[in-house]
Amino acid sequence: MHVRDLTQYLAELSENNNRAWFVMNKPRYDILRAEFLELVIRLIAEISKFDPAVAACNPKKALFRINRDMRFSHDKSPYKTHFSASITASGLKKPSQGGGPAYYFHIDASGTLLVAGGEYMPPSDRLRAIRRHIVDDAGGFGKLLKNKKLMGTYGDLQTEGQLTRPPKGFDADLPHIEYIKLKNFIVWKEQHLKKMLSDELEKELVSSFKDALPLVGWLRQIKTPIEE
Repeated sequence: MHVRDLTQYLAELSENNNRAWFVMNKPRYDILRAEFLELVIRLIAEISKFDPAVAACNPKKALFRINRDMRFSHDKSPYKTHFSASITASGLKKPSQGGGPAYYFHIDASGTLLVAGGEYMPPSDRLRAIRRHIVDDAGGFGKLLKNKKLMGTYGDLQTEGQLTRPPKGFDADLPHIEYIKLKNFIVWKEQHLKKMLSDELEKELVSSFKDALPLVGWLRQIKTPIEE
């Protein structure tokens, strides 16, 4: 994949976020989209070496559409200014569809790479199941928080949207209560691509996803009520 061509295209799209420009530059988009798909195909193959559960993930379905959902947004820009993909064992991208824990990444118009692993904004029944599993598997969750590769690469679980008080049904003195307050169970990191080549990007993604495996694996143990 030509990383510089992709970031240049996204930068121009961010300055010309309208249908006329997009249609005029559709050939560029089609080429970049195909290259991005090839990257995702290779990533699934590489991730499958340490996480065989994702081997059946459909790479085409792993890609997110570039069209934005504008129905509930004040921002009426029709297109996203990043390319993104979510690789899951279920093959489903969205948590609301039961996608489960994912390996996610995107490249944006500023040339920033975001790499993540875990579950972002799981639906309410899934969120309750994760919180309950923290209580039931306090020892296992404690070991997860001490995993050197996971924490060394990502730091800690993201606290975006964290509750100020314990959720209903959970006592304030429970072990790991600050994590029980989380609404997302995900790690992520960002870095600027600069002059990173395609093969370097692929290696960086594979290495980062491998370090996220402990969290993905722990979340995958959890069954939501509908799955039981």
